[in-house]
Amino acid sequence: MPKPIFVLNGPNLNLLGVREPAIYGAETLSDVRRRTEARAKSLGLDVDFRQSNSEGQLVDWIQEAREKACGIILNAGAYTHTSVAILDALTAAEKPVIELHLSNVFRREGFRHHSYVSPAAQGVICGFGGKGYELAVEAMADIVAGRQAAKG
Repeated sequence: MPKPIFVLNGPNLNLLGVREPAIYGAETLSDVRRRTEARAKSLGLDVDFRQSNSEGQLVDWIQEAREKACGIILNAGAYTHTSVAILDALTAAEKPVIELHLSNVFRREGFRHHSYVSPAAQGVICGFGGKGYELAVEAMADIVAGRQAAKG
């Protein structure tokens, strides 16, 4: 069995479904997890789906991915715009990374337009709500199967 895709979720994503549903939708993180796992399974992949409000925990998981994952899908939440530590961990992990956002960050406040994750990411998916997780799994499946370059 191939290594799983680590799907890592940052701060406040545990509040999906109740936090600003006009922006983030009505789906809970559990709903998103079920959809993500089902899509991965249909592609012959497993996901290891996690959430933390702690930057340090996310860094630890990214470091763990270096040995235990085939790739990383990361919705870093607000840490996207603030965390050099997460960028450094992603670079050190030497795994393909897909940056993910539920909302279209470019239609929001200006500070959300900058990402510290993007320099380490193969690509960015934003603005599709929970469906973005399924799209990210599909893209990662292509990357790990060698149908798409992992860098560039």
